[in-house]
Amino acid sequence: MGEYVDAGGLKMWVDSWGSGPSLVLLHGGMVSNQTWEPMVPGLAEHFHIVAPERRGHGHTPDVDGPYSYALMAEDMIALLDEVVGAPVHVVGWSDGGNIGLRIAVKRPDLVRKLVAISAHFDSASDEAGMSEALAASTGQEPENAFPRGLYEATSPDGPGHWPIFFEKCKRMILDPDQRITAEERGRITLPTLIIAADDDLVRMEHTVELYRSIPNSQLAIVPGTSHVLVMEKPAEVDRQILDFLQKDPGPTMWPIHRAS
Repeated sequence: MGEYVDAGGLKMWVDSWGSGPSLVLLHGGMVSNQTWEPMVPGLAEHFHIVAPERRGHGHTPDVDGPYSYALMAEDMIALLDEVVGAPVHVVGWSDGGNIGLRIAVKRPDLVRKLVAISAHFDSASDEAGMSEALAASTGQEPENAFPRGLYEATSPDGPGHWPIFFEKCKRMILDPDQRITAEERGRITLPTLIIAADDDLVRMEHTVELYRSIPNSQLAIVPGTSHVLVMEKPAEVDRQILDFLQKDPGPTMWPIHRAS
C-alpha cells in the first residue's frame, strides 16, 4: 500500500509493507518501487518496509530545478526526520545506494545499518564506454524501454515529461562534481555492507575501492548477475541483506581490512 506524505515540503509517494523494525528501501535511478517487488516478500517477513519514490520518480511528481544526489539525500533525510522516525536500516540500490552513502556521511544518527547495492561514489565509476553512451542517449533508445515503461505507467507528470526527466537524471549521473571524497567515506563508521554483481555496470575496482574506504565494512559479490541483481537474484540479495541486518559480525581469525 502507498500514500503521499510531505517530506521537507516535497510531495513524496511512499509504499510500505510488513511489520517489525523499520527498513527503508531506496530504488535506483530512472525507475520506481516496482523494481523492489521481487525482494519485498522476503524482507517484509522480518521488517516494516518503507519505500519512498524520489522527486520525479514513480508516483512522486517532478519539481523545478536540476537533480543532484545531495538534494535527493536531503529529501530522504527530511523523510526520516519528519515522517518515518529514526534510526532505521537503509538499503539502497544503484542511485539509491549513492544516496544512502550520502545520508550516512551527513546524518549517521539516522541510520542503524547501511546496505549499498551497486553504488558508486563518483561519476567515473562505470565500465568503459558506458558514460559516453549515456551522454549520447536521448532516452528513446530500446535499452531505455524498461525505465521509460515504468515512468509512463506511474508518473503524475504524464508520458510527455519523460524526455525532461531523463535529461535531468542524465545530468546528475554524469556530473563530476558530486564525488563522495575518501575523507567523507572514511567517516562512515556505522555497519555497512557493500553488495555488487560480478558483471556490474559499476567497475569491480570501484566497488573494491568503496569497500576499502569505509572502515569495518563488509563486501558481497553476487555471482551470475548484472547491475539489475535485485531483480535477477532477489532471494540471494535478500539472504545477504537479512544476514547482515539480523546478525552481528563474528570475529575472524586473520583480520586485515577490519583489524582494530
